[in-house]
Amino acid sequence: MGRVKKGRAVSGWVIIDKPAGVGSTTVVNKVKWAFQAQKAGHAGTLDPDATGVLAIALGEATKTVPFVTDGLKCYHFRVAFGAATSSDDASGTVLETSATRPSDAGIEAALAAFRGDIMQVPPQVSAVKVEGERAYDLAREGIEMDLVARPLWVERLAVLARPDADHVDLEMICGKGGYVRAIARDLGQALGCLGHVAWLRRTWSGPFEAEGAATMAEIERLARTEEIDALLLPLELGLTDLPELPATPEGAARLRNGNPGMVLTSSVEWGDEAWASYQGRAVAVGVYKAGELHPSRVFNL
Repeated sequence: MGRVKKGRAVSGWVIIDKPAGVGSTTVVNKVKWAFQAQKAGHAGTLDPDATGVLAIALGEATKTVPFVTDGLKCYHFRVAFGAATSSDDASGTVLETSATRPSDAGIEAALAAFRGDIMQVPPQVSAVKVEGERAYDLAREGIEMDLVARPLWVERLAVLARPDADHVDLEMICGKGGYVRAIARDLGQALGCLGHVAWLRRTWSGPFEAEGAATMAEIERLARTEEIDALLLPLELGLTDLPELPATPEGAARLRNGNPGMVLTSSVEWGDEAWASYQGRAVAVGVYKAGELHPSRVFNL
């Protein structure tokens, strides 16, 4: 006999405006408990000191997490000039200081090197794995690492404000795997004045925005009540970046069993990744071939 899962078979997205001072995993666990959900995950972690969009998937929506994680994200952040820290943000130990401060024109000129396809070395205090261990765990033990640079797409990096000589506020829109702290660190080095993140806020992630997101106070107040389901967004929002293919009734039945199923014609081409829907609900994600979707993920809704 199969093992009975604990909790409710609830599926969908919950978008939290994460406050500063709490880790992403703690928020995910709290939301999972509040909804009494069988399964939960998130589409991109935020540092404990960061605020803004933390997109949490419940139940079958966890199967759509990779598509949100791969999407663009937008950050607003402040770079503090004049000091490099161990974590590349204000929570770390100051390693070095500088009395140099950049001009507005100097900042604008330096930002050009951080747009488009760039290579970025993650912060020492980051979640990347080094020989099976998280970098932040090794950093806490005082181990210095030579982390490998990783590719990153930066679609936009622009000045929002220059409140004073010591700071600049920036907006960055980037792809998967971007570290804002690394941008602040590298910008400070490029300007010859050192730098770190003073504060950071994720304003949107894929289809999800901070405006209208639930607060942790709301989660606490509505925890384990029927009213909390009003905060749940459709699973299908996690598939916004993929084309939708309506399935025939027979095609939907086949797809639900993990077999290729017939979908209605569309503009997608042979070999494209897409998702099939039936009566407005997601049935499966897969590859389109000659009138059928060949499923890689099937939703049990």
